[in-house]
Amino acid sequence: MIQLFKNGAYLVRGTEILPEEELGRAEAMLGRKIRKEEARQGTIAYGILKAHNQNDNMEQLKIRFDALTSHDITYVGIIQTAKASGMDTFPVPYILTCCHNSLCAVGGTINEDDHLFGLTAARKYGGIYVPPHMAVIHQYMREMYAGCGKMILGSDSHTRYGALGTMAVGEGGGELDKQILRDTWDNPYPGIVAIYLTGKPQPWVGPHDIALAICRAVYKNGYVKNKVMEFVGPGVASMTTDYRNAVDVMTTETTCLSSVWRTDEDTHAFLKEHHREGDYKKLDPAEVAYYDGCVLVDLSTVKPMIALPFHPSNAYEIDELNANLEDILRETEKKAAEVAQGRASYTLVDKIKNGRLQVQQGVIGGCSGGNYVNVAAAAGLLRGRAIGTGEFALNVYPSSMPVYMDLARKGMLTDLMAAGAIVKTAFCGPCFGAGDTPNNNGLSIRHTTRNFPNREGSKPGQGQMAAVALMDARSIAATAANNGLLTSAEEYPEAFGEVPAYHFDDSSYKARVYNGFGKAEPEKQLFYGPNIKDWPELPPLGENILLKVCSKILDPVTTTDELIPSGETSSYRSNPLGLAEFTLSRRDPGYVERTKAVKAVELDREAGRDILADKGLAAVFAQLEKLPGNASVQNTEIGSVIYANKPGDGSAREQAASCQRVIGGLANITQDYATKRYRSNVINWGMLPFHLKGEPAAFEVGDYIYVPEIRKALEGSLEAIPAYAVKAGGAVPMTLYCKPLTDEEREIIRCGCLINYNRARKR
Repeated sequence: MIQLFKNGAYLVRGTEILPEEELGRAEAMLGRKIRKEEARQGTIAYGILKAHNQNDNMEQLKIRFDALTSHDITYVGIIQTAKASGMDTFPVPYILTCCHNSLCAVGGTINEDDHLFGLTAARKYGGIYVPPHMAVIHQYMREMYAGCGKMILGSDSHTRYGALGTMAVGEGGGELDKQILRDTWDNPYPGIVAIYLTGKPQPWVGPHDIALAICRAVYKNGYVKNKVMEFVGPGVASMTTDYRNAVDVMTTETTCLSSVWRTDEDTHAFLKEHHREGDYKKLDPAEVAYYDGCVLVDLSTVKPMIALPFHPSNAYEIDELNANLEDILRETEKKAAEVAQGRASYTLVDKIKNGRLQVQQGVIGGCSGGNYVNVAAAAGLLRGRAIGTGEFALNVYPSSMPVYMDLARKGMLTDLMAAGAIVKTAFCGPCFGAGDTPNNNGLSIRHTTRNFPNREGSKPGQGQMAAVALMDARSIAATAANNGLLTSAEEYPEAFGEVPAYHFDDSSYKARVYNGFGKAEPEKQLFYGPNIKDWPELPPLGENILLKVCSKILDPVTTTDELIPSGETSSYRSNPLGLAEFTLSRRDPGYVERTKAVKAVELDREAGRDILADKGLAAVFAQLEKLPGNASVQNTEIGSVIYANKPGDGSAREQAASCQRVIGGLANITQDYATKRYRSNVINWGMLPFHLKGEPAAFEVGDYIYVPEIRKALEGSLEAIPAYAVKAGGAVPMTLYCKPLTDEEREIIRCGCLINYNRARKR
């Protein structure tokens, strides 16, 4: 049972959660009056944010983080940006892991070149380098850096260490660059929502079941969007910290900003086992704490779940699915048809065999599924059983070498392999479409973080399509034991006994991880492979801007993976122009050529060449003469624009914005941004984050949008920015707006991008 409070809530003495309408009852319990503003300061999150805020004003936070972390499809670009901006050293621990690009390249040196770049950067600037296959990024941070009361910033959307009392945030690379350059992460004080847990999970219910149930309850209604989820209540103690970690990492899929949990002796024991007892302190809300909302979760009522394609919130109880199998699968097939857009076929109903759903593949791994408690549970269920010789295959990736070693010592990996599972080293690939791609028209069940379209590696544009459903490791193991027929772990209650205590052995880290924090060697040279390219030069914002509409996407939500695909593109993440060739390739294949044509015109304009020799463009400028801004070729920057209703759900990777920018993008127009991190990326790459009220009826692909005096507009309120849709029949007035921008963000846009802004400050 999950219940959402309509308004705010008061938590009294950490044990009684009351709707704010029952303030009188809360005051009676305490025997005193309660001031809401004082109670707002009673949350765990408030205390951590206050300790890290560099600003006297808690309403406008300026945060410095305790550590940074990136993986190998983001750290090269981040370091290149910081280097171009004048960086000389890493001022806080910066952990560079090699867990995403470990298996992507075929027949080339690209990936290992990136890894060697990371190692030489760690030596030169004083960083921590974790080689390939040693650990996935978030498991390493849990084991070695997260601690009570800390804040960590990562260039991966699943940067979540709340179960260890750490408020962690996933952002695009530009925000990490600001920290490297000793600036701050600026954000309004967020709402704090209590996730009040009661009861205890059933033995066959795993962390993914709980996470998917919460995602289903809060994603579509935006209940926790850009807020902090604070886990409190007596149910916290019913789960081990390792189990809590696997729930916590999935908070990203709710679109929340961050998360934090109350800590206890189990947290203490986890940190002590990882040789970091000093990082423990008890974190609890104050005697009374006010929350902006409350999600009440009775853990004892959560059942094994499945999130069908194509979002973690598209979740059902497995029993519910099995009871309505054909009807629910037909609805999913309709969503598949929307994703495929006629380019591929995807079916599910034909996979029903004797009333059960036949699955082709299972994967347990990554930061959500690969931790010890999940792999151990799967091994326990599969001990003495076999997955069979049919089409179903099972792949298991322990989340770090220490986890792998302990599972091996205890014989659990042997149990898995004897059952027919393939055990592999730590790797994030199955979570974003690089590795373990199922067969065409196949269904993969995965204890990983996402099941967005194409994150399993399929390519609808080439007629190849598969899909992923998310499940907990326990039910994946139950399905494996049933030869791939979808099965709830509840059907194997006898399989879930006591899991042997975990022992952390960091000898592999001592042998291979380079720890150079505080030991920068500036004389060292960075290693550059042929695919590692500097960011191209970008101009400052023009006085006026002329935007050619190069894509118009009317889907309710556009994911980061649709803006720039994951998977096979990962090998090009260190090559800005090479990667940009894939922009929107799975959603609007014509976009790249359209925007490159606009970029070519802008480059001619900047070089002083006659762009009005093009009669179509000359006609557009003839219309501009009648409009405000005194537009001329000299004072009007030309770029492309994408319209999307709600872009940026999912990954934090900045390339979703930088790819648009380097091939001509100058603005986005939206109804809203799905996440703060994508909007931050748009701003840091010098693009204008416009919004439009109402339907985008005034323009189509190929039309121009003229925004006069945009530099002047950036000095004002941004609530109503005059613009014009310039069409063959004339100019149609329209109004754009931007949500609040900080002074720094306005200046970044004026300068053309974060790199230009930082260079200007260095002069």
